[in-house]
Amino acid sequence: MPTHARDDHGHGDDHASHGTRKSYLKGFFLSVILTAIPFWAVMTGAFKDPSTAALVIMLFAVIQIVVHMIYFLHMNGKSENGWTMMALIFTIILVVITLSGSIWVMYHLNTNMMPMQAAVDM
Repeated sequence: MPTHARDDHGHGDDHASHGTRKSYLKGFFLSVILTAIPFWAVMTGAFKDPSTAALVIMLFAVIQIVVHMIYFLHMNGKSENGWTMMALIFTIILVVITLSGSIWVMYHLNTNMMPMQAAVDM
């Protein structure tokens, strides 16, 4: 039998951050607020320009991703010898590529779609 202490799950002596009830509640309330504000803005028509609305919603989405990574995935510069920071940077790069690509595709689809009147005249 090994001499080092191990629990039933085989984690041994890892000292990973597991968060407290307070941190989970803080993350939950931040997530609710970061969801409710863009929802309210869209439902009330707070933005007259659709591109402004899209940019604001994307900003809130990026902030919410960071909140989830900090409060629920416990990513910081100290845990796991900085590997979680590398994961954060990789995630940010993927989010930027995904969001900018999605906006680019939607913009070009909207620009290149046939107008409704032209479709009716056919």
